[in-house]
Amino acid sequence: MEKITREALNKLREEKKLEMLKKTNEGKVLLVCGGTGCVSSNSEKIYDNLVAALKEFKLEDTVTVKKTGCFGFCEKGPIVKVLPDDTLYVEVKPEDAREIVESDMVKGVKVERLIYKENGKEAAQGEDIEFYKKQKRIVLRNCGLINPEDITEYIANDGYLALEKVLFEMKPEDVIAEIKASGLRGRGGAGFPTGIKWEAGMKATGDVKYVVCNADEGDPGAYMDRSTIEGDPNSILEAMTICGKAIGANKGFVYIRAEYPLAVERLKIAMEQSKEMGLLGKDILGSGFDFDIEIRLGAGAFVCGEETALLRSIEGKRGMPTPKPPFPAQCGLWNAPTVINNVETWANIPVILTKGADWFNKIGTDDSKGTKVFALTGKIQNSGLVEVPMGTTLREIIYEIGGGIKNGKAFKGVQTGGPSGGIITADNLDTPIDFGALTRLGSMMGSGGMIVMDEDDCVVDVAKFYMEFCVDESCGKCSPCRIGTRQMFTILDKIASGNGDLDDLQKLEDIGQAMKSCSLCALGQSAPNPTLSTIKKFRQEYLDHIEAKKCESGKCKKLLQFTIDENKCIGCGLCAKNCPANAIVNNAKGEVKEGKKLPWKTIDQSKCLKCGACMNNCKFNAIYKK
Repeated sequence: MEKITREALNKLREEKKLEMLKKTNEGKVLLVCGGTGCVSSNSEKIYDNLVAALKEFKLEDTVTVKKTGCFGFCEKGPIVKVLPDDTLYVEVKPEDAREIVESDMVKGVKVERLIYKENGKEAAQGEDIEFYKKQKRIVLRNCGLINPEDITEYIANDGYLALEKVLFEMKPEDVIAEIKASGLRGRGGAGFPTGIKWEAGMKATGDVKYVVCNADEGDPGAYMDRSTIEGDPNSILEAMTICGKAIGANKGFVYIRAEYPLAVERLKIAMEQSKEMGLLGKDILGSGFDFDIEIRLGAGAFVCGEETALLRSIEGKRGMPTPKPPFPAQCGLWNAPTVINNVETWANIPVILTKGADWFNKIGTDDSKGTKVFALTGKIQNSGLVEVPMGTTLREIIYEIGGGIKNGKAFKGVQTGGPSGGIITADNLDTPIDFGALTRLGSMMGSGGMIVMDEDDCVVDVAKFYMEFCVDESCGKCSPCRIGTRQMFTILDKIASGNGDLDDLQKLEDIGQAMKSCSLCALGQSAPNPTLSTIKKFRQEYLDHIEAKKCESGKCKKLLQFTIDENKCIGCGLCAKNCPANAIVNNAKGEVKEGKKLPWKTIDQSKCLKCGACMNNCKFNAIYKK
């Protein structure tokens, strides 16, 4: 590729738009999900088989097949989408590829068994599926639509149009005024107004300034940022370059987890292509503005999601938070002014500048503008990536988009904000989601993890899981977090083991409040949230563990006991054959009942691992847990 001028960029955009439109209108386009989830389920082999089948039927000139980013509907992946009719084939296997080509492309007949069905009815078109109906894709606008490894497809979808506008038609003050007017707040968790942060960076004094993308997504179950980069890496590069121009920076860094190899690979490809075209590097589009970006790989420390710890890690130091103020916009990377935003925040920037702050400002609530991407996981029918306007209720997300709770179970709660958030119960399902509303409910937006729990989940076990995570991830710099997380975990483990007492609840609340008040960074300040919110909303469940020594869900294994019903057991021995601990034994020697030797088995509780293999393999429902 040769470096491109402004005029050449506009010409390329129009030519590529026409080319893509022609391919869709005059033939067909097969879009194959290339997100990590579908790749792990052989979507690349599906792609290869589709290409081979098109060659077999001599359709390679009329039918286009390409890999895209995530479609969002992860529960039904791998997905193949057919344009222009918008047919969605779900749970596709590599061996299905030839049938799709022969039936749909050659004979013009849909492959019925692969078409997504909803409530027993066929929902062939993507727009007809409940999962998509209430979504509004801004951040994920290109995911599942373009080939993320082809910069020209990004350009055809108005890519780099915002950068061109900023370089030639706007002053830095105009750019920042537009971002402020949009009402965009940071999507990394704190929700700080993006325009104000950029303004602080612009006004800060210094010959050198930096722009940083926080792609260190660490919440359990969260994959919003990863999928955005996998499906649309150029949107991040464009936004960072725009910020560089606005604040007077010439260097940027993307700090991304090494555990995201596909995202890293696609980011590298996007950077190479943008540099070759002159959209990154020296004299961008002939404007005289220089801006370059480097990738820094994180080693997976959750605390490096905190901006000051992340900056120390980029510098080659141990990732540990530093006190604020000064804030990074005044004194950040190598003591220079640094603007840092997360992936989702960056992905909004090009759209805001292309469509205008007024357009963006009309989406969402008074408190929170635009959309929010959530990773909807847990006991939900339709797990996946969801992007909805701020103000959408939890009920709409869980029951309309998510399809409700799996296996007809009752809804218990939803954890938002990961280890930093709290549980929200059925009483608050109709709350419109925005930054303020979630905080008032004792939770938080966080980066966008949303884990749904059903009646079989135990809140003590959930709180213990998140606290153990925080114990492992605490950097240890401040004692409230270092000692507090360990003490809270020890108490939760004590309760889950059946050794708790009533004073433990007060201890958890006291330690939690001390951590919230005194910890250095957001990790320690928010770590008590899952525990405090579950004590407040499910106190009786804690009391059952403490007073009755009982865990209704059976998740706390030390409180669980499997028992064999002598009236149902026939002594077949299936349970013993499947027991990994040899805990199933014959009944007492020589014991006789009504003249017959007792046939049933019994369980040696001292050996039992509480794995449930015996109950799962019993054909007579003779084994139960209590």
